[in-house]
Amino acid sequence: MIADRHFTVDLRTDTVTRPTAEMRIAMAHAEVGDDVNDGDPTVQRLQHRVATLLGKEAALYFPSGTMANLTALLLHTTPGTEVLIDVNGHAVHWDMAGSAAIAGVAYRLVTPTGLVMNASDVKRTMRPNHHYGIRASLVWLENTHNAAGGVVTSLADMRALHDLARAANLPTHLDGARLWNASVASGVSLADFSACADTVMVSFSKGLGAPVGAALVGSAHDMQRADDIRKRLGGGMRQSGIIAAGALYGVDNHFTRLEDDHAAARVFANIVNGVGGAKVVAPDTNIVMIDLPRPVADDVVVACEKLGVKVSAWTPSRVRAVTHLDAPLHAVEKAAGCVAVALHTLSAT
Repeated sequence: MIADRHFTVDLRTDTVTRPTAEMRIAMAHAEVGDDVNDGDPTVQRLQHRVATLLGKEAALYFPSGTMANLTALLLHTTPGTEVLIDVNGHAVHWDMAGSAAIAGVAYRLVTPTGLVMNASDVKRTMRPNHHYGIRASLVWLENTHNAAGGVVTSLADMRALHDLARAANLPTHLDGARLWNASVASGVSLADFSACADTVMVSFSKGLGAPVGAALVGSAHDMQRADDIRKRLGGGMRQSGIIAAGALYGVDNHFTRLEDDHAAARVFANIVNGVGGAKVVAPDTNIVMIDLPRPVADDVVVACEKLGVKVSAWTPSRVRAVTHLDAPLHAVEKAAGCVAVALHTLSAT
């Protein structure tokens, strides 16, 4: 394949999406106020909308999912305790060790027997209840699971995890950055998934295509406490209705179209799977993990970029591609062909 210098598509992640023209208009016309002092009316509408969708009493808008997750960690835990979390959880690898540096908690890593942890895995990993042992303070869930390839944890498994935590008198937090995708792919409502956790974080800057933001949802009491923590972390925003309007537009207009991204991911996976010995984790949602027969992920990334396609090296032998709002099906299909060329060429070297 000869590189088409006019063709380029970025599949490194779904955070590369840019606001649509309609979203920009909504942001430009947003009603605003001082969110810290009096409350920003657009932020308030977004928080009410998200709390209602997720079936919780209240929601709090954050500039990032990382800050929202860290707030949940500080809300539920105390220094010197540990959090039960999937060994490949996003927070383990990609949140700059905020759990240790800021919250003062350790992660008790749960190795799943399948792609993602289940209740049996967590129960097996829990420490015996000794007076000199480290006390657990939280069970951390993730749905969809990024590192597993956008895998959806079923509602039955989510409920079992929540029941196990409750029996152990532990709260649960759900990193639901892509919970929107999990809901669309499974047909399970956001509220049913959210009922399996005391607090839930959802992101607006991934599949929904907003430029900024995330929300933390939970009980009214917990969100009052979370508001104090957010301010302490520097997350008190002022006329934030401008960016909240983008998130609100995404919730109202881009949520239901996520199946388009899932369908594109399946097309991509079918074209790439098996080429040059590569094996694809069958995508549940919009993330495609390509496992390579050799540790040449960096070489694959370089070769793909020369053909106009940006993907990311997840491990030395795994490449990730993510479909999104700015990558329509025809572009994803062409991108997959380019990736297949790169894989075939590298397999011959």
